[in-house]
Amino acid sequence: MHKPRLQFWQIWNMSFGFLGIQFGFALQNANVSRIFETLGASIDELPILWIAAPTTGLLVQPIVGYLSDRTWSRLGRRRPFFLAGAILSSIALIAMPHSPALWVAAGMLWMMDASINISMEPFRALVADLLPSDQRTSGFAVQSFFIGTGAVVASALPYIFTNFFGIANTAEPGIIPPSVKYSFYVGAFAFITAITWTVLKTKEYPPPDMEKFLKEREETKGFMKGAADIFSSLISMPRTMKQLAVVQFFSWFALFAMWIYTTNAVANHIYGATDASSKEYNDAGDWVGILFAAYNLFAALFAFLLPVIAAKTSRKTVHALSLVIGGLALISFYYIKDPNMLIVSEMGIGLAWASILAMPYAILAGSLPPEKTGVYMGIFNFFIVIPQIVAAGILGFFVKRFFEGESIYALILGGASMIIAALLTLRVEDKD
Repeated sequence: MHKPRLQFWQIWNMSFGFLGIQFGFALQNANVSRIFETLGASIDELPILWIAAPTTGLLVQPIVGYLSDRTWSRLGRRRPFFLAGAILSSIALIAMPHSPALWVAAGMLWMMDASINISMEPFRALVADLLPSDQRTSGFAVQSFFIGTGAVVASALPYIFTNFFGIANTAEPGIIPPSVKYSFYVGAFAFITAITWTVLKTKEYPPPDMEKFLKEREETKGFMKGAADIFSSLISMPRTMKQLAVVQFFSWFALFAMWIYTTNAVANHIYGATDASSKEYNDAGDWVGILFAAYNLFAALFAFLLPVIAAKTSRKTVHALSLVIGGLALISFYYIKDPNMLIVSEMGIGLAWASILAMPYAILAGSLPPEKTGVYMGIFNFFIVIPQIVAAGILGFFVKRFFEGESIYALILGGASMIIAALLTLRVEDKD
């Protein structure tokens, strides 16, 4: 079916829900290590505790993608999943900072990440569903803008509550600070509101042949047939997708190292703090929230620049250059002693983040069969999840045995991984 070009505000509305999704992810990325350490986790336990996040994505996204490919209702194909995920995510965000023990917080991370993934995966497929090929880069760029904008606000919320509203950023040992709790409440409200906007303001195309669609759905219903379809799609995935898979592995290994260890690395290496209940450590945690807000702000700004540069060069050239700059920025954390100067590093990380959120998906979308866009976008998440599971399995060992507990070296390792991803990008085939 020929897809008409959409106006800017139509693309804006269909992507607006990502603002809420990123509120959830940004609060998770910036605060979960802090919550775990507050509840008694040691530095070498953090990667294993974090393994919940990628594991749920590994399981949930392909299933949601497969089901959304086969769904048609009054709300359309993808929007029912947006809404269901938003309701569950908002509940999880409210409950997370009230975890009374470490094992409860780990369980809440499972629930929160699974719920966010239910909403997130169909958003990627929606761009491929509704936009013609020449608008897809712009579609994913607008999503990147909302991801960056949402993360800016969400990451900075604990700092804002403490420094502008006087809400405490410390508490008794084993208790989550009030500034973190209020931040998660705001995140829950933003998540459900933004998703509802997209649900109400976006229309989806029905299957071009509804009778054929219903017949095929009936013939392939059942768990075993669904699992077989997902597996066969994995085996026969396009060549471009295989090439991007390797790029994604090294890109997301780097990101996971950053999300896990930045708070501890900045607290120890720059602030000289080791006690998770100390004022210095919590000040460092607040500043890391600002740093995470900064890279997302830069990503939001770069999101509209990258499609322009890609049109004059190529998508993979833009992506490779962005990854090199991001890798060097991560490595620079070792050499910077003034926490304010880390904002410069975050500019490079923001460029890489904007590209990671847009370019691989824009390249991938042109290589996928339209009737399997959802399941392939879900399978593509494997190559985001697997490196995170690998990172969770080895980073704690590396930090403890080889880096002698110095988490700053995990960021250097992440920077090197991102540069490897840049080199591998150059061999990707970008064809519709």
